[in-house]
Amino acid sequence: MKEEKVVLVNANDEPLGLMPKMEAHEKAVLHRAFSVFIFNNKGELMLQQRALHKYHSPGLWTNTCCSHQRDGESNLAAGARRLQEEMGFVVPLKEVFSFIYKAPFDNGLTEHELDHVMIGTTEDPPVINPEEVAHWKWMSMDALAIDIQENPQCYTAWFKIIFDRVHNHLKKSYETSKS
Repeated sequence: MKEEKVVLVNANDEPLGLMPKMEAHEKAVLHRAFSVFIFNNKGELMLQQRALHKYHSPGLWTNTCCSHQRDGESNLAAGARRLQEEMGFVVPLKEVFSFIYKAPFDNGLTEHELDHVMIGTTEDPPVINPEEVAHWKWMSMDALAIDIQENPQCYTAWFKIIFDRVHNHLKKSYETSKS
């Protein structure tokens, strides 16, 4: 199988070219990525535990799904594609914000991404792809915030970075809707 390429970008999300995914992570080059957060009607987040054989962060808990856009693929189309590939369903997604982060790993790789964060809702359980996902669960944002503080080693580096931003975004959206 041909190695997937990522879209290299500048800080303004303007494409600069393509690079094999592994090379981009070895060289810590800024590239486009996305993170999907799926909630149920109780406001609980669907978490996935990464498959145990993943090349980085195996067995750690993270947001519903995340990956990289393909060349010419919109953020929302990429999120829908990967949600189907990993979790076995598609729901309407809404892009809520983007930001840049850098997270090095013990294996020498580094995530340096301009991450587009998307949210959606469902009440349906996923049909997980065991090549990508070991387990899944629903968890309230407040319980999750406590667990990340108490057990940070159980969560992916990027999820710990993104979580507070998403939690704050949701709180602000809730407050705005009440005023």
